[in-house]
Amino acid sequence: MTRHFILAALATSAAMALPGSATAQNFAITNAHILTPGPVGEIENGTILVRDGKIVAAGRSVAVPAGTNTVDAKGQIVTPGLFAVNTALGLVEVNSVDGTIDGRTRNSRISAAFDVQYGLNPASVLIPAARLGGVTRAVVMPDYDDGNKEREAPFAGMGAVISLGHESAMLYRPGIGMVLELGEDGAARLGGSRAAQFVQLRQIFASLKVQWLPDNDLGLSEADHNALLPVVTGKMPLVVIVHRAADIRQVLALAKEYPLKLILSGAEEAWQVAPEIAAMKVPVLLNPTSNIPSSFEQIGASLRNATMLKAAGVEIAISGNDAGHRVRDMRYNAGIAVSRGLPMAAAIEAITLAPARIFGLADKVGSIEPGKQADMVIWDGDPLEALTEPVAIYIDGKDQPMQSRGTLLSDRYKNPG
Repeated sequence: MTRHFILAALATSAAMALPGSATAQNFAITNAHILTPGPVGEIENGTILVRDGKIVAAGRSVAVPAGTNTVDAKGQIVTPGLFAVNTALGLVEVNSVDGTIDGRTRNSRISAAFDVQYGLNPASVLIPAARLGGVTRAVVMPDYDDGNKEREAPFAGMGAVISLGHESAMLYRPGIGMVLELGEDGAARLGGSRAAQFVQLRQIFASLKVQWLPDNDLGLSEADHNALLPVVTGKMPLVVIVHRAADIRQVLALAKEYPLKLILSGAEEAWQVAPEIAAMKVPVLLNPTSNIPSSFEQIGASLRNATMLKAAGVEIAISGNDAGHRVRDMRYNAGIAVSRGLPMAAAIEAITLAPARIFGLADKVGSIEPGKQADMVIWDGDPLEALTEPVAIYIDGKDQPMQSRGTLLSDRYKNPG
């Protein structure tokens, strides 16, 4: 059975590689209902002009040069490509098969130094599936391997931003953040309690001020020491997975002691401390559907978390429902946030420009405006509605194949001849 599964996966992967190479195009999208954060905003019957993979003009009165290929959007909505956060795209294939998981390490001497960029797989069948949900860029995060209960691993490692473009370079920006988990799971890995974890974190950060020594009391490897130097100086963001309001307050206090550039992830109880988060200009990556207290540290989870954070002035980015197979659910989650009071414009921003801004890429991607990469999606309806599907997807101005392993298998068994 396993052999047949692998052969089927290889066959469909090969089939997905069949479309001709997509090349950067010079074209214009006309009759477009442009819906984007940024200066262009919402424009009915607009035009977007693309040259060499970048947007050169977008608006209501854009002149299209003679001879330019045009795509008639027929009044349909055009948004920026979706920018996913908290994913494992390219690092995982089958959750139950260890050999297909490359987003974590058991090495006792590697924690902060673990770098996901070296394990990325452009041929992953999860990439086209996410792309068909309108996702064009994604933040890939490392995870923890808790197989060795004796291993104390404070940090999961460094994440990267990838492009989901067919036949494009996958790695877009390495080293975009260091991942640290606090709370129940984080404390279990370091010290056995929250109090011990925060004490040891302070010791680790203090040790970075001096030269690394092989016999240091913390057991910190040279690789981990060097990887943490840009974090403790605020040059690399520290992405902190945290849930409880009290833990959020503790990590905010830690960031006042050291010049940490914080990004909170999860943060189900963040609404309870929204003014403090906003005052420190700390962004939050969240899933607005989290409203069930799945643990004692999430008792205060609320469907209005996104709405209340945004109202307090906190930058938010909305994630999908898992790190691999349900990344594309991010737009459904944004729609749920709208149903709980988040303005639609803010919801669109939370899955496009906001994550680009949080990870320092807002000058490159995240909105439809001149000078940015032509990552765009034409939709057959409201992009936050579950039944809406992409009509066309562009990454760096390249028209993407509208295929995935799922669609190929569907076509195969619908038409067995």
